[in-house]
Amino acid sequence: MPAQTDAPTPLLQKIYRAATCSIRLLPDFIIIGAQRGGTTSLYNYLAEHPGIGAASIKEVHFFDTPHFKQGLAWYRAHFPTVAEKFYAERFQKLKFITGEASPYYLFYPHAPARIAGALPGVKLIVMVRNPVDRAYSHYYHELAGGAEQLSSFEEAIEQESKRLAGVPEKMQEDERYYSFNHRHFSYLARGIYVDQLRPWMSQFSREQILIIKSEDFYTDPAAIFKQSLAFLGLESFPPTGGREDIFKRYNDTKPPRMNTTTRKRLIEFFSPHNARLYEFLGRDFGWE
Repeated sequence: MPAQTDAPTPLLQKIYRAATCSIRLLPDFIIIGAQRGGTTSLYNYLAEHPGIGAASIKEVHFFDTPHFKQGLAWYRAHFPTVAEKFYAERFQKLKFITGEASPYYLFYPHAPARIAGALPGVKLIVMVRNPVDRAYSHYYHELAGGAEQLSSFEEAIEQESKRLAGVPEKMQEDERYYSFNHRHFSYLARGIYVDQLRPWMSQFSREQILIIKSEDFYTDPAAIFKQSLAFLGLESFPPTGGREDIFKRYNDTKPPRMNTTTRKRLIEFFSPHNARLYEFLGRDFGWE
């Protein structure tokens, strides 16, 4: 006889959340990218803070998918209730906030305006990684997930321009247009951060955006975690983690060493774009 449980099924949870969406919160912060830059790890650390109520899933993907047409009620269903906030602030004396992390937002062209329209006061966290390493990690992530069928990174970056030909223009012309290739095969394009950040900077004040160098996060996650909490207006708190290393890395991949010729080629490709980024932000990330 199968074991009985009182735990609600995922379907019942979904129905309950939808039914109670009117009493649910909207996010106070969003980690908007970049993909393969440490977003999963940072979000998981933040979710352990007693003053942060996590979303039902890390990547809600509301502002960058067809779910957007379902409206804010669909989005609200993924967040804690106002009762949870009231209890935390009234009885636990904690500032209570909630947020999510969808790293495609940074790259998706309509996300800045959509988020500004729905959440004008939201705080945004951006994690930028050396675009050479980010692209390589991205390829192996897609390969492991089954989306990528090309057998080498070199072939994938050679095919990128063909795969994305005309796609940005179609997306700008038709807000409803969705591109699988744009989301999954944009290995080099996603590393041109300056062109992605400009629309966000035009929609939000500089004080609302925290830009983190991923390499700093990998080197000293405790310091970046503390910086992120300060940005969100929360007191410092040590995460417990799942093992002795409380700052374990989530969603980590260990790709083989990149071909040196390929690496040199990508360093040269990204060099002028990185220079524009450094000038735009007034900050040198020191990427090769």
